[in-house]
This record gives sequence, structure tokens and C-alpha cells, in this order.
Amino acid sequence: MLSRLFPTPKVFAGVSWFYSPIKTQLSSYRISQFPAISQAIHRPNRVFVGMASGGQKFPPQKQNSQPGKEHVMDPTPQYTNPDYKPSNKLQGKVAVVTGGDSGIGRAVCRSFVIEGATVAFTYVKAQEDKDADDTLQMLKKHKTADAKDPIAIPVDLGFDENCKRVVDEVVNAYGRIDILVNNAAEQYECSSVEEIDEQRLEKVFRTNIFSYFFMTRHALKHMKEGSSIINTTSVNAYMGNSQLLDYTSTKGAIVAFIRGLALQLVSRGIRVNGVAPGPIWTPLIPASFKEEEVANFGKQVPMQRAGQPAEVAPSYVFLACNHCSSYITGQVLHPNGGVIVNG
Repeated sequence: MLSRLFPTPKVFAGVSWFYSPIKTQLSSYRISQFPAISQAIHRPNRVFVGMASGGQKFPPQKQNSQPGKEHVMDPTPQYTNPDYKPSNKLQGKVAVVTGGDSGIGRAVCRSFVIEGATVAFTYVKAQEDKDADDTLQMLKKHKTADAKDPIAIPVDLGFDENCKRVVDEVVNAYGRIDILVNNAAEQYECSSVEEIDEQRLEKVFRTNIFSYFFMTRHALKHMKEGSSIINTTSVNAYMGNSQLLDYTSTKGAIVAFIRGLALQLVSRGIRVNGVAPGPIWTPLIPASFKEEEVANFGKQVPMQRAGQPAEVAPSYVFLACNHCSSYITGQVLHPNGGVIVNG
């Protein structure tokens, strides 16, 4: 059977060419059966430069404070994919995205907006002002005609009263919340648990998991049947990471939070899911790691490269969209470059 489809080719100057009639038949078959692959072959400049495995290296760089800043990264992360075709998946929805000024959060905000949602996002005042303003202007430019103007809310999410204020501001502006994306996070390297003192532990847990509880408990008062909660966890929750012990612990807690909350809310018709990205090129990376680690970031996964935020954002669109994922709750998607987690 294989010999019929792939006969012995002629070879010219080291390049194999099928006999012309068979080559034409195979080309027609490929176009009809695999249109996406055919389009990628014929439009190579439109496809992500980084989609192929390997060959990637970032310039060494280091940011000395968190949260990191997207506008000073080299290269800046890709938060949009020119080949993504929106189809009103979230038309008329109201979404809140924490940490939406940069990285994965920015890509999610843009994807939600072009799918028809009205979007509010949070950021850290003074430290993320430029990234937040850049994101806000971008969202205004790309929002659909029937969506309301996006808003950016400066806040420290680690405290309950602040999360309530965010929810109140969103509800005052838009009347309700249909989609909550808990995404804000921070991380710090350490070589031993003995380096993690109480102050640091509390800080990381407040941002990475306390805020998920706080935002959710206040948002739920304004969410109805058909709403969706999406939580950002990490591949580290499944693989472990000796250099990011406190961060990894919060990400494991988020997986448990997703599963337990999904069971709580299923009777109310509210779905709860998560996304566990692998190594993604975001401001968190140069703000967390040494220069040489940044230069080789992402090479450890099977695809041998870091992912881009725009490669992760469609997972959030899928989970937010009822006609795409109405039978999915308590689950986690894994855009991680090929790491098998069995989770």
C-alpha cells in the first residue's frame, strides 16, 4: 500500500522528486485532506517563526524587579498570531483577566476582545503602567463594535478587600461578569527551602493562590449559569521544580483549587478549568532568572524552544466559549511544548 502512495523517487542533485503525475496527485490529495498544512507550506511568512522545533536562543537579559516589563524585553513576546481567525466565540460576554497587562494575560485579553468580549484587566500600579497603557490602547483598537470600552485596574491582588474593589469596579462598569481568568503570578529562584522565609512565602502565596480565592468568591456573586472560571497553573505543578519551590507549590494548589471548585459549582452551571503552560516567553522570565538561563530558556522541552503567549491564549478562548467546551469542567489544558504530564 505504501509503495503505491510513495514510489521510488528520482533523485537530482541530492533532491528527491516524485514522478510528475504522482506528485500532482499527492499535491491535490494533500490540499483536499490537509488544508491547514497546505496553507502553511504556501504561506511560510504568515506562520509563527518559532513553530518549528529547536534553533531558538534569546539574548542574555535580566530585569531586577518583579513584575517584569514586557516593553523592554528582547525580543518582545508575541501576543498575536496573524493566522488566528476570530468567529464571535465570546460575543456579548464580560471578562476579567488578572495580570492582563503583559505576557499570557495580554494575549488572552486580545484574543477575548477580537472574539467579541468586553474586557477588564488588572495590573500593578507604578511598575506596569506602560505595559498596561499599551495593552489598553491595543484592546480599544481591536474591540468589536458592540463591545464596551476595556478598562485597566491597578491593584495589589494579594488582599481580599482589593479583589472586592476590582469586582465592584467591573460590575459597576459592565453590570456582570461572565468569564473570570485568574492569571496573576510571581516567582523567585531558590536553591534550598531554607532560603524561603515567612515574608517571602506569604507574598508568593498571596499573589499566586490567595488572589484566586478572593477574586472568585467576590466575582461569583455576579456570575450566572453558563459562566466560566479559568485559572492559570503551570507545568511545574506536575513535574516539580527544585529552583522554584514556593511558586511550584502555589501552582499545585491551583490544580487542587480547579478540581474542588469545579465540583462545587457544577450544580450552578458554572464551569471551572485551568491552563498549565510550559516555558512561555513572558516578562516573568527575565525578571526571575539569570542571564544565561534566560538565553537558553525553553530548550529543555521536546520542542526545544519556548512558547509564545499567542500560542497559549487559544486555550483560554476554548475554555471560555460555551459552544466549544460546554462538557468540560475540572480539567487542565497543557500547552507546554510536548511535555507529557499525564495530568
